[in-house]
Amino acid sequence: MRCVLATISIILFLGTGPAWAADKLTVMLDWFVNPDHATLMIAQEKGYFADAGLEVELIAPADPNDPPKLVAARKADLAISYQPQLHVQVDQGLPLRRIATLVSTPLNSLVVLADGPIKSIADLKGRKVGFSVGGFEDALLAAMLGRVGLSLKDVTLINVNFSLSPALISGQVDAVIGAFRNFELNQMDIVKHPGRAFYVEEEGVPAYDELIVVAHAERLGDDRLRRFVGALEAAAQFLVNHPKESWDLFIKGHKELNDELNKRAFRDTLPRFAMRPAALDHGRYRRMAEFLMEQGLIDKVLSVDSYAVELR
Repeated sequence: MRCVLATISIILFLGTGPAWAADKLTVMLDWFVNPDHATLMIAQEKGYFADAGLEVELIAPADPNDPPKLVAARKADLAISYQPQLHVQVDQGLPLRRIATLVSTPLNSLVVLADGPIKSIADLKGRKVGFSVGGFEDALLAAMLGRVGLSLKDVTLINVNFSLSPALISGQVDAVIGAFRNFELNQMDIVKHPGRAFYVEEEGVPAYDELIVVAHAERLGDDRLRRFVGALEAAAQFLVNHPKESWDLFIKGHKELNDELNKRAFRDTLPRFAMRPAALDHGRYRRMAEFLMEQGLIDKVLSVDSYAVELR
């Protein structure tokens, strides 16, 4: 009898002890929740994080510039960021490492009105180009203009403060750089002012990972990170195999996103999600580093292993 009671006591103790508690993980998003984050939302709603023994908290930032800095300061476990920004931040000394990819193709593009006067990039000479964030967007535009013998001096840059589509539709500018092809093009089409995109990777800019996950350089041995990335892969597979159910799960906790714009953006982002989030293309990262150095945004090309890893 004593043995039976002792066994029951041990089972009860283990069942309520910390060994059975999920490991907490905080993830700072790059922006408010949107279809670009679908892999994360599906991993949450389908229970893939829970199956990996993780309790993941997804946090939208007050300032989209803060997430990588918070990870570098050890005030958050992970941050959603962008490959080009990672190069610049590591060049500036932030101890960050890319551990996974969410969206594996560029989303950034140069957009004009479909029925407007800009038929080619060469037509931008003497025109006004709107932007939201200086630095990388300037570098993109400079590279695209350079292919047709132009430079930034041949255009007038206007900061439209994230009001890209309205600035273009109203005629405030003739083109906008930094427009996400899965959002701005759909937004413009919905309001009956269709746009045309010039895709950066087709116009002299190396292809790159748009959305990535970064961790602190000294926390790569944390087993929670490997389990997190494994859950992302399960979610990515589910997304592609079950798009309708994935959409329903995506809006389950975000009813405000159940509109035509987000439906279209979700559809257009589906083929761009990384199916192997952990996989790292060293050549792609090296080419982007070389591009950024040529554009004067970083001082030197570092070894890829010094800012991006493939967790095993």
